[in-house]
Amino acid sequence: MNTKIVMIVSTIFLGILGISLSFFSEEIVMYLNVDSNTTNILFLQMLSALYLGFAIMNWMAKDTRIGGIYNRPIAIGNFMHFGVGALALIKMVSNAEFNKEIIIVLTFLYSIFAICFAIIFRTNPKIDSKK
Repeated sequence: MNTKIVMIVSTIFLGILGISLSFFSEEIVMYLNVDSNTTNILFLQMLSALYLGFAIMNWMAKDTRIGGIYNRPIAIGNFMHFGVGALALIKMVSNAEFNKEIIIVLTFLYSIFAICFAIIFRTNPKIDSKK
């Protein structure tokens, strides 16, 4: 598996989520029909910081060898984030009353990333003989 592509795509995905939550947190709260109070806005902005932190970490590690024993913390951190997120979203899909389409799309994307990072974590990278 080409880890560089997975890292770049996950960076873009997490970056879009992070920037959206940072700059449009009040609009997102209103769209999701959640109580718009300071605590909810703060939690969304803190979530934004986590997404942006993962995005920049993935961007900076995109050119390194990942998999097996190489960059194990990056691979397992991403797998844990996307795996636990996918499980929570899968559980939420059946109970969702509002915004079900958003939850389904996020569930699909999180599941794909969880599978990709599980494969990256479990396999050894191929040695590039051109270097």
